[in-house]
Amino acid sequence: MRRGVVAGLCSVLYCALPVFAHVGSPDVFYEGEAGPYHLLVTIRPPQVIPGVAQIEIRSSTSDVRQVRVVPLRLTGPGAKLAPVPDVAQRSADDSQFYTGALWLMNTGAWQVRVQVDGARGPGTFSVPVPAASTRMLPMQKGLEALLIALGLVLFFGLVAIIGAGVREAMLEPGAASGQSLRQRARGVMVVAAVVLAGAVWLGNEWWKAEAGDYGQRVFKPLRLKAHLEAGNRLELQLDDPGWLTRRTDDLLPDHGHLMHLYVLRIPEMDLVWHLHPRRSGESSFTQMLPAMPAGRYALFGDIVHATGFSETPTAEIELPQIAAGDPLQGDDAGGAGRPISQADYNSMVAPLSGGYRMIWERGARPVRAREPYEFRFRVEDASGRPAEGMELYMGMLGHAAFVAHDRSVFAHVHPSGSVPMAALSLTADASPHAGHMMHMAGMNAIPAAVSFPYGFPKPGDYRIIVQVKRSGQVETGIFDARVEN
Repeated sequence: MRRGVVAGLCSVLYCALPVFAHVGSPDVFYEGEAGPYHLLVTIRPPQVIPGVAQIEIRSSTSDVRQVRVVPLRLTGPGAKLAPVPDVAQRSADDSQFYTGALWLMNTGAWQVRVQVDGARGPGTFSVPVPAASTRMLPMQKGLEALLIALGLVLFFGLVAIIGAGVREAMLEPGAASGQSLRQRARGVMVVAAVVLAGAVWLGNEWWKAEAGDYGQRVFKPLRLKAHLEAGNRLELQLDDPGWLTRRTDDLLPDHGHLMHLYVLRIPEMDLVWHLHPRRSGESSFTQMLPAMPAGRYALFGDIVHATGFSETPTAEIELPQIAAGDPLQGDDAGGAGRPISQADYNSMVAPLSGGYRMIWERGARPVRAREPYEFRFRVEDASGRPAEGMELYMGMLGHAAFVAHDRSVFAHVHPSGSVPMAALSLTADASPHAGHMMHMAGMNAIPAAVSFPYGFPKPGDYRIIVQVKRSGQVETGIFDARVEN
């Protein structure tokens, strides 16, 4: 059996690389109200499509009796045809923690509907989940060797059985086969070996065809092409390498913008801008840059398709010094922090303008990978009192970006979680999310604290960029975290 046949046996095993809305960060986090119940939901998408997503749900109260979960498509007819929900299992060690597992059967944008029943009645909301396979997972060497050995045993065993049948099947019990029967058996065995080898070859070709067909569904992220024109005009182009029927002219506004562009000076990541380019063509955008020093910059552009599928195309660009840049206006903002070569992993304070400061309430426990956390930050004045004059920033209490120092992870996170509001608005029960936004917009006083539900996907060093708005100005606090296993 050729090695290609064995490789074909695993051609349908793909690993879902986390390169959708959050580069290098595949898990989905959402915190919100399912009726009267406050829940934190973590969804770990499957590595194989079709595959099983792992669901973790934590209730903030102990009056929940049952939690059920069900998958359905985010848009289209499948969004209205939910199967029978599965009952999530309550933890034996923690009565407020539930787990479940759901099949996601096709590539694309899904939603997981969470239904809660408890002492205060029922509640429900849905959480969007992107599902796609992104690379072929090679077979383990040990399994490959085992399959080759078993295949050879089957191949030669079948040839031997055919030969024995021709040589001895018609003999009387105890009789010996003659020379003519042995010659005939050898000839039949040769023919059988040729036929079986042909079957193996055809099987190998079939597997390769199947792998090629499935390979067309392997996720190919949009590329971001960037170049500078006319002094400080940044031109961006979404370049589609070809994946299914994806379009680049079907984008939905998220917080009022078709693209959220983070610009970080690398490798030190000491300067950051959160910008919002304007569409200039079907798949092109333009951004007038502010004054910026010369250097190399990493670009992360968040977008959401009309299907609810979100992506973050990335690029790097070398920029000259921009001395005469445009002033930041609207929702555009920038900030500065210490270079990552001087990162202080024990610091919990970031200076802001006017003597104000941002405090990270992280506690003494180490931060570990693949665990959901509430990252809580508060803003104080110079005397340590809660800051006054806080405002909503693009309809939220704040925005945060979690970026690995090596830039292998980038996640743009809101107080409600890692899911874009544009995707949340497409869910089958979008009203709870809309109600959440209306509740914030109707606040008499915006609190001087904000929290973000998120979990780091792997150990390493990370930079956390937190932006809030105070007295008409967007403030940026920058922190560093060392994440353990």
